[in-house]
Amino acid sequence: MSKIGEFLRDEVEALREVRDELRVQAELGSMDLRDSWDELEKGFSRLEGHMKSLGETAKESGEDIRSAAKLLSDELKEGYERLRARI
Repeated sequence: MSKIGEFLRDEVEALREVRDELRVQAELGSMDLRDSWDELEKGFSRLEGHMKSLGETAKESGEDIRSAAKLLSDELKEGYERLRARI
C-alpha cells in the first residue's frame, strides 16, 4: 500500500474509533446533538468514498485525493471534538 493509502487508512481508523465512542453517546443525547451527528456521518461517508477513489485511481491523482481526504478528515476530527465537548 502506498504512503498515501497508509496515511488515509490510519486517519479513517482513528476517526472510526472516536466515531464509535460518540455514536453511543449521541444516540442518548438531545436532538441538537443528533443533528450534529448526522452531519458528521455524511462527512465520514464522503471520506470513505475518497478512500475508494484512492484505490481506484492510485498514483494518477493520488495527491489530489489525499489533500481532499486530509481536509475532510481534519474537519471531521474538529466536528467530533466539538460534539464530544458538548456531551
